[in-house]
Amino acid sequence: MGQCGITSSKTVLVFLNLIFWGAAGILCYVGAYVFITYDDYDHFFEDVYTLFPAVVIMAVGALLFIIGLIGCCATIRESRCGLATFVFILLLVFVTEVVVVVLGYVYRAKVENEVDRSIQKVYKTYNGTNSDAASRAIDYVQRQLHCCGIHNYSDWENTDWFKETKNQSVPLSCCRETARSCNGSLANPSDLYAEGCEALVVKKLQEILMHVIWAALAFAAIQVSRVTKQLLSEVVCPLVSAEIALATKQSESSCTSQQFPKAQNALKKL
Repeated sequence: MGQCGITSSKTVLVFLNLIFWGAAGILCYVGAYVFITYDDYDHFFEDVYTLFPAVVIMAVGALLFIIGLIGCCATIRESRCGLATFVFILLLVFVTEVVVVVLGYVYRAKVENEVDRSIQKVYKTYNGTNSDAASRAIDYVQRQLHCCGIHNYSDWENTDWFKETKNQSVPLSCCRETARSCNGSLANPSDLYAEGCEALVVKKLQEILMHVIWAALAFAAIQVSRVTKQLLSEVVCPLVSAEIALATKQSESSCTSQQFPKAQNALKKL
């Protein structure tokens, strides 16, 4: 009892370090997912700084693998200096994750304006060839998000590609999956996706940033519990043990001082 469950505390701390490694792996996965997904939509969002939260969260995840190893070794060896350093670094990482959350919300608010400015340029440069990166990006988005045009399929009538082809049709990527005989003709609008791509691209990019934000928030919560446990085991527990030891010592000293005069009186009587 005097050691405040040291063995149990060490077991819990090691277990929390394992959870820590798992969470760090999730952070790296989320960051990589953002990079991969962003590559499919980079033509619609020119501000590369949007990836900054993902870069930071991947760096934090990689760093935490190393920090978790340090914390685990320090816990097993009962190194107070190592554990104190570990807690301090965790606090710094926690602050970094708060910054990631703030930046995520800031860039999330900018997505709509960025997409609105970029998507107009991309659709104007469409030429329908697979060798053109912008054309591939548009066809990919229209197939994946089930959309056509910027606001609807009629936006294609204002593009240079539509005017040059003169066949009154839109790209085949606008065709619904269920319309097997679709050739993109505007004469059969029921075969085409009715929703525009701009709103769906904005929604998709905002969802990507929300993955980063939620991952950072979840991991920050894990860190709070982890640091709290560390502080309880390394600060509160020793203080409580010291207070109990001091109180016990004072009690024994008081008891001895009270019994000593009685013993002297008994000797005098003899």
